[in-house]
Amino acid sequence: QVQLVESGGGLVQAGGSLRLSCAASGLTFSRYVMGWFRQAPGKEREFVAAITGSGGNTYYADSVKGRFTISRDNAKNTVYLQMNSLKPEDTAAYYCAAIRRKSDSNYYRRGDEYDYWGQGTQVTVSS
Repeated sequence: QVQLVESGGGLVQAGGSLRLSCAASGLTFSRYVMGWFRQAPGKEREFVAAITGSGGNTYYADSVKGRFTISRDNAKNTVYLQMNSLKPEDTAAYYCAAIRRKSDSNYYRRGDEYDYWGQGTQVTVSS
């Protein structure tokens, strides 16, 4: 069965960096667009970033553009989220997700469209 397993979360001070990893199994990894979402307690799930199957296109939420970088290594079936210049408002549970390629890239920003989800990893940014 399909499994997505996140790692790399933790506690970091404002201005610091973390790199999240998501290891996938049970699917043809390169055929899926991979995304990162986050959710803070009491708030709606929020799109963070996505990357197409070959890594040729990336998409970011305005709130993280210029600070976060999404990448993937298809040989390792792994997608990454490099997070720099972290802010307290970045505090959330971060989830990776997989979606079949769509003709309209706007679908990649919608969590309800994704086919598979990981369990999440907590990121806490202190001030």
